[in-house]
Amino acid sequence: EMRFLTPRMAALRRLGQCPSTGILISQLHTSSRASAKQHYKMLVLGGGSGGITMSARMKRMMGAENVAVVEPSEMHYYQPIWTLVGAGAKTVASSGRPTASVMPSGVKWVKSKVQEINPDTNTVRTDDGTEISYEYLIVGLGLQLHYEKIKGLPEGFEHPKIGSNYSVQTVEKTWKALQNFKEGNAVFTFPNTPVKCAGAPQKIMYLSDAFLRKTGKREKAKVIYNTSLPVLFGVKKYADSLWDVVKCRDLQVNLRQNLIEVRADKQEAVFENLDKPGETKVFEYEMLHVTPPMGPHLVLKGSPLADEAGWLDLNKDTLQHNKYPNVFGIGDCANLPTAKTAAAVDRLKLMLGQPLETFPINQAKERRLMYHLKADMMPHLYWHGLLRGLWGGPGPYRKVFHLGMK
Repeated sequence: EMRFLTPRMAALRRLGQCPSTGILISQLHTSSRASAKQHYKMLVLGGGSGGITMSARMKRMMGAENVAVVEPSEMHYYQPIWTLVGAGAKTVASSGRPTASVMPSGVKWVKSKVQEINPDTNTVRTDDGTEISYEYLIVGLGLQLHYEKIKGLPEGFEHPKIGSNYSVQTVEKTWKALQNFKEGNAVFTFPNTPVKCAGAPQKIMYLSDAFLRKTGKREKAKVIYNTSLPVLFGVKKYADSLWDVVKCRDLQVNLRQNLIEVRADKQEAVFENLDKPGETKVFEYEMLHVTPPMGPHLVLKGSPLADEAGWLDLNKDTLQHNKYPNVFGIGDCANLPTAKTAAAVDRLKLMLGQPLETFPINQAKERRLMYHLKADMMPHLYWHGLLRGLWGGPGPYRKVFHLGMK
């Protein structure tokens, strides 16, 4: 299974075979046997998809007793399915499994929050005061949601007609608002920060539009997408197709509009015009879907591992930290060009190239097949492939589907 992650995994392998910070690993490991509970050869921060996947791979590489994962949550969620939960096509229950069931057997689960990371001493402190030392660290802390950066939230979610597919507490409220829709504006937002799954804020709009048409309410609805981005989507090929969809379905798109306040009691959402500072516009809504501002984990932001913006500072080819060679990272917490936001993709000019597509059909087109892949095939691959460290991405499938020509 290692063949999919070179040269990144190769770098980790090399690290395992050479002295770390001047101390031979074998000696360090032997000397710490007495306090084995406090010391691990491999410490993984975060039990999300990145953390669990890497802990499964590390277990096979180093042995389960040498690996620990720090994760406070009792439940592990497959979050991409929340788009379908918000549209009433899936249940929240189907998206989650107990963390204990996805943790690789034999790997130590430290059920705490990370409080402090000290890479200079190779230690991590958890919120219950426990200090854990490591030889290698993999940081997979993901993104933090910041509903509180929007005035009137999160308390506004106590009111009806407002939801958000980005949190387990608010995703069912999206479906409730959609079901109870009578007439007026259905407003969907995209914040002025990097986000995870940049397509999700639009997907719920398209699914809501389809639901309103199916239930005969679409004529009484004005569907509005207010995005802080200067583009509809960062990859030009898909953006062009999405503009066609928007036109065809009579959806209103307003660029450079950033949600700054929700007056849930009045059903009003206030947006600022990012191109004209100080200019705001109030939208009344019958339904509001909020994509919250997001940012790096606060623990990471205040640590020596972060770059100026607070993201984990990694080498993009090896996923190895630029300053601490025994630290690696994975997922949304890193400052990699596999950007969390479509705007960053623009800045990196990656959109100038052709996207690498897995299937031998135009993936910019709407297709029922793609829906079934998202709803049925991908969750299966996630639970039974990715999290067990067996699925290394779509590369081999891409080769098969394109008959080895791409």
